[in-house]
Amino acid sequence: MKTLKDAKVGDIVTVRRLHGEGPVKRRIMDMGITKGVQLHVRKVAPLGDPMELNVRGYELSVRKADAQMIELE
Repeated sequence: MKTLKDAKVGDIVTVRRLHGEGPVKRRIMDMGITKGVQLHVRKVAPLGDPMELNVRGYELSVRKADAQMIELE
């Protein structure tokens, strides 16, 4: 299973499924990360956390712990 945590800078990926439950999953969905949406990995911090993504035309920073819950196609 490939997750967003495995994506590299410059990758354009598509979300297959969100793992997790309750408020954590809801927060990810509220940020615009839903099934079928494309994510462009723009930057990763020097220590690997957080990642900067382009989602639906805006910039978003996501922690690696949250990125691990986002399964990719």
